[in-house]
Amino acid sequence: MANITLTFSNPLPETIQVGDIAWYLDISTSAEVQMGPIISYTTTPPYQVVINAANGVQPPAVTDFVFYVKDPIAKVGQLKGYFAEVQFRNNNTAYAELFSVGSEVFESSK
Repeated sequence: MANITLTFSNPLPETIQVGDIAWYLDISTSAEVQMGPIISYTTTPPYQVVINAANGVQPPAVTDFVFYVKDPIAKVGQLKGYFAEVQFRNNNTAYAELFSVGSEVFESSK
């Protein structure tokens, strides 16, 4: 694997993170090309992104559209979908009281 370093004149999006997957749209063929995971980036000029690209992946041309997606494997511990169902059981015969239940919820379908 070889690293690809991309330099941008505009600031990078605030949501970019190490581990996100970098892609580009090859304008000449209209093909989406997956470059690989982002291994580092800079938030000050010159704005650079370093990508751990697979062998044989060519860097994008100046006219190509570069984008990134979040790694879906990195977020497997969170609930996904539109609803969740939880059941609490107390197998002890002694009195018990549930003080609090919390959840982390975010809207992911829009």
